[in-house]
Amino acid sequence: MNSDAPYVFIVDDEPSVRECLCRLARSAGYQAEAFGDARDFLRRAPHDGVGCLVLDLQLPELNGLELQQALVERGDCLPIIFVSGHGDIPSSVRAMRSGAVDFVTKPYDDLALLDTITLAVRRCAAERKEQAEL
Repeated sequence: MNSDAPYVFIVDDEPSVRECLCRLARSAGYQAEAFGDARDFLRRAPHDGVGCLVLDLQLPELNGLELQQALVERGDCLPIIFVSGHGDIPSSVRAMRSGAVDFVTKPYDDLALLDTITLAVRRCAAERKEQAEL
């Protein structure tokens, strides 16, 4: 695996979903790191490289929208793709207004999700480049 490859972080409370998403990301050449809940992800040092976060909406304790807000508050601009089997219109609107790249419903199409991850990673790379130029 290329150590310079962008990261795909996955936060989902379902072990099988985390495993599948890690395999999917790695199959496309990304590095992948998975977390079972939002607090575990927040304990990780902020990622200053290129990447994105694939985030489940429904999580125990701290849900996906609350994690998104915590990341905004700490200045972490990692692009977020929400994935949920329980998405509703108000939640998806709130996620998108807070800067999410997309809101994908389960079951999802692997290739479509990879396209969305690629879009998010490109967005992150462009933002990092712009920050570096400033």
